[in-house]
Amino acid sequence: MQPENPEPYSAPAQAIWPAAAIPGRPGAHLHATQADDADPSPGSDADARSTDEAKTPSGPEEISDAEPTYGSELLDELRGQIAQFVIPPSQEALDAITLWVAATHLQPAWQHAPRLAVVGPAKRCGKSRLLDVLTETVHEPMLTINTTPAAIFRSISEDNPPTLLVDEADTIFGPKVAEKNEETRGLLNAGHQRGRYVTRVVGNDHTPHRFATFAMAAIAGIGELPDTVMDRSVVIRMRRRAEGEKVKPFRSRRDIPALHDLRDRIAAWARPLLDEAANLEPDMPVEDRAADTWEPLVIVADLAGGRWPRLARLACARMVAAEVAAEEEHPSGARILADIRRVFHAQREVDSLSTEELLHHLRQDAEAPWAEWGRGGLTARELGRMLREFEIRPGNVRMADRTQRKGYMRNKFLDAWSRYCPTVHSVDPQAARPVNHPPFTE
Repeated sequence: MQPENPEPYSAPAQAIWPAAAIPGRPGAHLHATQADDADPSPGSDADARSTDEAKTPSGPEEISDAEPTYGSELLDELRGQIAQFVIPPSQEALDAITLWVAATHLQPAWQHAPRLAVVGPAKRCGKSRLLDVLTETVHEPMLTINTTPAAIFRSISEDNPPTLLVDEADTIFGPKVAEKNEETRGLLNAGHQRGRYVTRVVGNDHTPHRFATFAMAAIAGIGELPDTVMDRSVVIRMRRRAEGEKVKPFRSRRDIPALHDLRDRIAAWARPLLDEAANLEPDMPVEDRAADTWEPLVIVADLAGGRWPRLARLACARMVAAEVAAEEEHPSGARILADIRRVFHAQREVDSLSTEELLHHLRQDAEAPWAEWGRGGLTARELGRMLREFEIRPGNVRMADRTQRKGYMRNKFLDAWSRYCPTVHSVDPQAARPVNHPPFTE
């Protein structure tokens, strides 16, 4: 949607933006002058009422829409442009892509540079087409096709970093080539946080020189990216279009001018807000690294106002939860811990289980991968290797018949359970009943 005033937008020289949106606080994103007009005098009933509302916890769905600004119009327009060319997996993913693009125009304000991981299970899922649109809308795009890590970090300006765009990442991080590209992975990991540098010697006298690595990056590829990259990313899981889903073909000559015009208007809107963006610390619906990664997107939404503060937090909460669930399902992640916890629960929280008994129960779960793990199912050696990553090791345990066998004590799992799979999964009451299994033999 084009603004009514076609002239370039310019913010007031002393524009002051309030703190980020607070759930239950309508108008928290109002411009200072609007807030002054709308706020009641201290001590009034309305003031007390707003204070009570601020103390009431609420989820992202309950955040009231704020006063829209020119920025919210630009985000709406950008969202519509992206949706013309690709079909993201959800409305939340489309919102996240829109906010990520806008956040690239405020990179000097951020402490963390979120990656946009655009992944899909197969070809023709729209990954490269999305990168085409990003190339024409992000700040200073830098395509890294066949680009060495040295060339990349020598191209990154600390004061005005580019936006890295990596396509066909599976050719970089695939199992046959991953070892050759460890430096690229390390660069992408380091560049997620401000203040991480690469030191190299330069010149004939080999003078040590620090190169900045901080820059936002979009990375597209088939299959999963390395865990360390995914953990620093807003993850967009693309899929092939279903029958009847239509998109607009991307034609450079026709479409790039309109995208560039929109890009320039977003940059003109964002540039005067750099200091305000750097000082905002919004309430986040997630914690730890997920909060670091999503914070720039939420701040952009707070600056834009309108419906965007609500949409940003909703996308953040739902997409992070989806990735946590996916991580728990991944066998090399917390899946093994969660399944072992279910076994102990089904056995009425016994103090210990022998390795043979634990493996038997894991293989019995028809929805788990352990029966088909390797050639003959999960082995004691492989189980031990997985659990060593969580500092859990087998030992001698006493069985009900007073014999000793190699096995695992329940209390050794408690710390790992609390850290890596804190959500208690509902268990079928029938599964909690003891089951008569064939005797285990040494």
